[in-house]
Amino acid sequence: MTGAGILAQQLSRRFGSILAVDQLDLEVSPGEIFGFLGPNGAGKTTVVRMLCGLLTPTSGRAWVAGHDVVAETRLVKMSIGYMSQRFGLYNDLTVRENVVFFSGVYLPGRRQALRRAGEVLDEMGLTARAGQLAGTLSGGWKQRLALATAIAHDPPLLFLDEPTAGVDPVSRREIWDLIYALQGKGRTLFVTTHYMEEAERCNRIGFIHRGRLVALGTPASLKSTRMEADVVSLSGPDPYAIYRALKGTDLVIDVNIYGNDVHAVVSDAARALPALRERLQESGVELGSAGPIAPSIEDVFVRLTRRA
Repeated sequence: MTGAGILAQQLSRRFGSILAVDQLDLEVSPGEIFGFLGPNGAGKTTVVRMLCGLLTPTSGRAWVAGHDVVAETRLVKMSIGYMSQRFGLYNDLTVRENVVFFSGVYLPGRRQALRRAGEVLDEMGLTARAGQLAGTLSGGWKQRLALATAIAHDPPLLFLDEPTAGVDPVSRREIWDLIYALQGKGRTLFVTTHYMEEAERCNRIGFIHRGRLVALGTPASLKSTRMEADVVSLSGPDPYAIYRALKGTDLVIDVNIYGNDVHAVVSDAARALPALRERLQESGVELGSAGPIAPSIEDVFVRLTRRA
């Protein structure tokens, strides 16, 4: 594997009798934004730790940015940046001091570290806050600083673990603008997220469940090929009443509430709609509108997880 990509072959990891990752085959192309999704406990963190050279695989092999994660761990770590879900920087240092410190860990000489820190502060829009203590930043600015330290040594590949967790919608969008800008400069980005709208922003997505990769593809291809069913959206004054009336019946494969709407997974929307309306009428539940919709990534994620 060459370039700033990722290649995993039959990658597995056991913790005693627990098989956390089961023969994972995965390839991430240089320059793409790859979204890695899965429920809690699915094995996402274990995979990332192995790819970062922090955890030795039980079996299988992997290469990151052209380097074997076991035989060339030091080179792997020099080639990647990692942004943690939890803010782990130095609260009692300024924004600039944090970036200079992380630049200096990798770069020879303080002059070079200072120069690189200035570039990073400008690239991440942090120059105006360079003298502010990191601990006084808001959640969105802390995540921006965490991203700045991840690229402090100018790595070609970034691992971003829940990069927008706990930040407001405006900050979330701004962070994704920065992610796109990093991709535009040729970097590869491996992103774990629980936000389905963020998964839609990735070039490709991988779903992991119980240590196994159960789906892989572009958002569009997964929505068109992996549902293997239709989705009907139903709305009314009381979405929970709709959900309660349909849950557990043989009319639906699955049913979930999404905001003010209810999504019912059915084998055939045209045939199911009259039966769904009749069921709700018999149950005394008021229905406003109902009709087939294109499945969302969240629909696909829930469907794959429950099937697996």
